[in-house]
Amino acid sequence: MQPRFSLTADLVFSKEIPDEALPAIERAVEEANTVLFRKGVPKDAPEDEIGRITGHSVAGAALTLTLVSGGYTRVHDALFRFRKHVAGLLGRHRIGLRDLVVSDYRVELRGEVPEGLRLPVLPFIQSAECGPERIDLVLAVSAADLENKIPDRLIRLIEEKAEAAAYGGKTEHWELVYESPKREHSYREDPTAEMIRRGWIKHALSRGQWIHGPQSTRLFRTFEAIVLEEIIEPLGFTEMVFPKLVPWEVWMKSGHAKGVYPEIYYVSVPKTRDPAYWEEVADYFKVTGEVPIEMIREKIDGPIGGLCYAQCPSFWPFVGGTTLTNDCLPARIFDRSGTSHRYESGGIHGIERVDEFHRIELLWLGSPEQTVETADLLHERYRRLFDEVLELEWRSARVTPWFMAQEGMLGGEGSERIGTTDYEAVLPYSDSWLEFQNVSVNGDKYPRGFNVKVQSGQDLWSGCSGIGLERWTAAFLAQKGFELDDWPAPVRRRFGDAHEIFRFV
Repeated sequence: MQPRFSLTADLVFSKEIPDEALPAIERAVEEANTVLFRKGVPKDAPEDEIGRITGHSVAGAALTLTLVSGGYTRVHDALFRFRKHVAGLLGRHRIGLRDLVVSDYRVELRGEVPEGLRLPVLPFIQSAECGPERIDLVLAVSAADLENKIPDRLIRLIEEKAEAAAYGGKTEHWELVYESPKREHSYREDPTAEMIRRGWIKHALSRGQWIHGPQSTRLFRTFEAIVLEEIIEPLGFTEMVFPKLVPWEVWMKSGHAKGVYPEIYYVSVPKTRDPAYWEEVADYFKVTGEVPIEMIREKIDGPIGGLCYAQCPSFWPFVGGTTLTNDCLPARIFDRSGTSHRYESGGIHGIERVDEFHRIELLWLGSPEQTVETADLLHERYRRLFDEVLELEWRSARVTPWFMAQEGMLGGEGSERIGTTDYEAVLPYSDSWLEFQNVSVNGDKYPRGFNVKVQSGQDLWSGCSGIGLERWTAAFLAQKGFELDDWPAPVRRRFGDAHEIFRFV
């Protein structure tokens, strides 16, 4: 979209501007329009695309300026260039610059506006009008906002929203890569319902949360053992422990802060640990038997961040701001130390769509070639595991997540390998497919965000693969049922016999 800008602002000086200073101001305006604003602008740039001062006047201690521009030397950049220039000239008259006050700032974006585009609602936007071929904005911004590039960031945000809307209304594009042979499925029931009936699981007291009994837990550990034997040990992944409370700084650097808000569990901390400060809360509960949520809300700070949404970002502060030696790459690590939490906006269902889930997260980093090689090795291992060990009916598809296109990760050299491969298993009881596994090559997204470099100066890429134990369990039981004799021998052998512990009358 082609931007057009107009800006009116006052440069307020320490005292009234004298008449003898007016010629200097006139010369400064002329120099700005002919020389100052053209620095760094291509010689063939159209005149109306370059920032220029279209009007100026003096009243008392204020110099009022009106500026317009297209994409080159945008009006806010031009304003700051002129401010520095004219302040030096008027300093000769012993007049100092005191303030910069923006009275009017307007933006016009020209170009096709995709259907369904939703403009952002932000305090900087005083008004907004959207038509089929243009967007008109009136901004309420201060000098500090201009120095912080708020208009540029706002326009880029609108462009990203327009690109996303034009992307097809989807978060990703899907392309089939492989489909396993069809299998006969004697079991055609919802596994979650049967797990509840058998007492393998019970609803916990929080949304999208289960308590897993001995049998369900045994199946989790069986899958973990298979992953260790078939993937982690042969490919040389080493275990680490990643934090499960994620501060904003991590999500800012990982890029999740651009849109994670509807799906995270927020974490706040007490303003103080002083028992006297909390005594009224405890007393209220003792008397009423109810927890006073509003009273607590007034006594906590934050949120400081959230619970683990995706395990991968929490690793990166370990190497953030460092330079890795050449010989430590490729590095392959994994984490299985705790739960992840995601407020499922699409609604919870069974054990496969939950707010609290258990995953083994594989993460690797190296040169682009090493990163892609690790992803290829994982694809080979997963294919053997799903075909020959778990004996599932499944398929894989290459998807292009919108965030990768949005962040400019596609289209460059080697970018055809950047993206995600999803693995989906058929659910016979609903004749649908469940995504239960993925492999992602993330390019330099995380090394760039966390400022990680390599001794040799080569590009550093990374990848990740989340193994969701609830999803594996849902896919496996949906196809194989609950009779152990119907399970593949490798699973049956490792599972053994999970004895019942609890019996209820």
